[in-house]
Amino acid sequence: MVSAGLQYNDPDPALWIFIYLFAALSCYFSIRNLNYPRINLTAIALLFIYAVFLFFDKDGVLTWLTEHQAENIAGSMKASTPWIEETREFFGLAIILTVLSINFFNSKTKRSILK
Repeated sequence: MVSAGLQYNDPDPALWIFIYLFAALSCYFSIRNLNYPRINLTAIALLFIYAVFLFFDKDGVLTWLTEHQAENIAGSMKASTPWIEETREFFGLAIILTVLSINFFNSKTKRSILK
């Protein structure tokens, strides 16, 4: 929830507020044993595609690694260059994808235990 709130000053705040709120809601549902594996799996697929796009985009992670020698992306809270912004977004997606995957597998485990 906090991560969603911090997105208000992002260049594309609506998208990122939605993504972080979705991840928070998925965690809430998982804690409450309200399992929606298809929704989580769909979100994982869509966000994975977006992460791949951010990795290979002209100002993406690959550019940050190869052309900018993986310069510090946490030195300043203001993303002064596009490759820093996109690299941060990529790693944010990596965290969210990890969380959604845990929720997905957790829901599948709970369902198999209950059968």
